[in-house]
Amino acid sequence: MALLSVRNLHARVGDKDILKGINLEVGAGEVHAIMGPNGSGKSTLASVLAGRDSYTVTQGEVLLDGKPLLELAPEARAAEGVFLAFQYPVEIPGVGNLHFLRTALNAQRRVKGLEELDAMDFLQLAKEKSKLVQLDQAFMNRSVNEGFSGGEKKRNEVFQMAVLEPRLAILDETDSGLDIDALRTVAGGVNALRAPQRAMVVITHYQRLLDYIVPDHVHVMAAGRIVRSGGRELALELEEKGYGWLGLDGAGR
Repeated sequence: MALLSVRNLHARVGDKDILKGINLEVGAGEVHAIMGPNGSGKSTLASVLAGRDSYTVTQGEVLLDGKPLLELAPEARAAEGVFLAFQYPVEIPGVGNLHFLRTALNAQRRVKGLEELDAMDFLQLAKEKSKLVQLDQAFMNRSVNEGFSGGEKKRNEVFQMAVLEPRLAILDETDSGLDIDALRTVAGGVNALRAPQRAMVVITHYQRLLDYIVPDHVHVMAAGRIVRSGGRELALELEEKGYGWLGLDGAGR
């Protein structure tokens, strides 16, 4: 049984249909990359899976470990192990980075019937996980993402992912705004979190990210549908030829 099953998923924002029949099966331990032209619906798919309330699902179903996901509130989805790394991580002034993350982790531990981590145990865990993305200790003690550069925000997203240890990680254009050194660091953190029980859906425009996070499967989205699937070679072909050879120029406009 797939960890994530997306079946004939349709969704809209306002009166505009964005997703028009997405089918996707993601197994535990697998990394799936989703590519496609601007406006094809990639980020909408990520938002719908995470439960963002500005999107309305009009048809279809999503199963996580065989359980209906769409019926759950965003926080319940997170407790089930769904994690979304934002394309544009938000700043939360006045809320400490570590306080925010410890609160999130302990909320999930309560749902699982586990004892909450006290401040000292959490600090030890956070220091260990921060090494995956070389996140400076100073950033852990500041407000969430406030004053962070684009690269620091992306490192912080992967740091959060490392602490929360999700079953399904959705990375929405994690490479956006990263220079090559930051890209390597963030990708290294993501790769360190690959595990047999965990699945990842990596949304990206560029093949270069997939040089560092090598996917098991690559899918091309256009106009709200997955129109082509293949292995890593599909991403290499897209890098060489663009989307024109698939007849997708301007497909999402």
